[in-house]
Amino acid sequence: MKRQIAAAAMLILLSACGQTADLKPETGRALPAAPYGRADQPTAEELVAPVPQAAPERSVELLTRSQERPNDPFDLPPE
Repeated sequence: MKRQIAAAAMLILLSACGQTADLKPETGRALPAAPYGRADQPTAEELVAPVPQAAPERSVELLTRSQERPNDPFDLPPE
């Protein structure tokens, strides 16, 4: 019984962690200055969004069907 109460309490606490409101700087503080070469200051959402280099998308499917892979001359055993 105690485990069930503890599990329910943990779920309630964890569900309260999520924030759905817009991001804003703390009172009395401002967002960072605009990067060099940019005229406007980025918003909080733009600062949090990852750049394409952080999570690149795959441009092509490597294997579209089951087929034998070509020999890789650089597939060497570890030393």
